[in-house]
Amino acid sequence: MFTKRMAVTLISGALLGIVCIVGASLRSETGLETTYLFSFWYNRVLMGVAIGLAARATSLGRALLRGALLGLLVSFAFYSSTGFGDAMGFGAGIVYGVIIELAGHKLA
Repeated sequence: MFTKRMAVTLISGALLGIVCIVGASLRSETGLETTYLFSFWYNRVLMGVAIGLAARATSLGRALLRGALLGLLVSFAFYSSTGFGDAMGFGAGIVYGVIIELAGHKLA
């Protein structure tokens, strides 16, 4: 269950979660609560887990498409829980899904 692919996607998700926290903090005109920032980070970690659990795709194109789809699905959970208030974060989640899948495809 914990394969090299899972390790790569999990670490990628955690690192991109940090990027999300920084980006959200810079975009926000007011201070964001710690629980909100943690939830944002944790959403990216879960995205890494979801992508890591998926079997390795045979082609890079299929892998990237699946990464976008899983990024969309996982990010939608956070986006909808915030009252659809952070479209930028939702869009970034789709892109991050592609990046995580690319890392998992190339490095594992």
